[in-house]
Amino acid sequence: MKIKFVVNNENVEIEVKPNETLLDVLREKLFLTGAKEGCGNGECGACTVIFNGKPVNSCLVLAPEADGAVIETVEGLSEGGKLHSIQEAFIEATAFQCGFCTPGFIMSTKAMLEKIPNPSKEVIIERLSGNLCRCTGYTVIVDAVKLAAQKIRGGK
Repeated sequence: MKIKFVVNNENVEIEVKPNETLLDVLREKLFLTGAKEGCGNGECGACTVIFNGKPVNSCLVLAPEADGAVIETVEGLSEGGKLHSIQEAFIEATAFQCGFCTPGFIMSTKAMLEKIPNPSKEVIIERLSGNLCRCTGYTVIVDAVKLAAQKIRGGK
């Protein structure tokens, strides 16, 4: 079946199978490989994208459900070669080790900061609870989110 959607401000029209996941379409057909398949069942958050304004595990979304949707992936965050403030903050706070989970954390952070521009530590922990990291302690990730929030609000 043919579906149409917007991904990273680009219109896409693509043929998909009814049982294909959005994650598979993004990675295998559109070559947007930032979202990763960690668990394949919605437990780890490595495949998080923003789908119609909300963070979702793209491994749980069937491709036909994306028809008419607006999707943001980590690849769409930088503009003109300049990293997004959230990406900069994750680098500055060294909030990654292997980096496998980082795009999912960044996309969950973006969705959170669009709704809650100055979240408390407790809110950050709660909002990122669907994202798992096997390498780092979560302290640096929380620090990165706080730094990102500050950068977006205009502070440094």
